[in-house]
Amino acid sequence: MENIFLQGTTTDKLVDLISQDVKRQLEAFKKELTNEQANDELLTREEACQFLKINSSTLWAWTNKGKVKAYGIANRRYYKRSELMECLTVLKK
Repeated sequence: MENIFLQGTTTDKLVDLISQDVKRQLEAFKKELTNEQANDELLTREEACQFLKINSSTLWAWTNKGKVKAYGIANRRYYKRSELMECLTVLKK
């Protein structure tokens, strides 16, 4: 981490330094979220509900309507994180 000396620094320069660091951190976070390996992670029903902040009956209804795609092994169901992200839609303001 680099040292920052505030002596002789104006408030505008300080705000600029903070803004640059926040932008850098947000870009790093964005890259982490879009990492394909992390997004192709399989989630259980419970994990998918927690991720989407919905209850299990809503997830079941969305799966039956085809809004989200489920993958099964025996009697277990899994959901891909990347596909759950794709099913989210932007709302108009």
